[in-house]
Amino acid sequence: MTKKDRSNFAEAMLETAEDMHRLGIMGDEAFRQITVRHLGDIELPMSQPIRGEEIRELREKANLSQAALARFLNLTVGYVSQLERGVKQPKGPALALLNVIKRKGVEVML
Repeated sequence: MTKKDRSNFAEAMLETAEDMHRLGIMGDEAFRQITVRHLGDIELPMSQPIRGEEIRELREKANLSQAALARFLNLTVGYVSQLERGVKQPKGPALALLNVIKRKGVEVML
């Protein structure tokens, strides 16, 4: 088995585990036992800075209000408004979730 095969296998395994966890087939403890060694050589995406205009575009593309996006991200409406206006920059979990939404679409939050 080549490195590429292992990476494809690890990627498929992790995707299956995430789906099983989301559907309740796999318990929290079993899901938490998936560790970095299972990832192999997969390069994980890093969070990139997101401008306010991009956040607004993501929200509008998903046909969400600021209140709905705030609820998905567990943020306040005021904070989402500040992010969109560029008054504040997303950091930590908010930035990570916005990057996931940017890559995969808001459907991943459902």
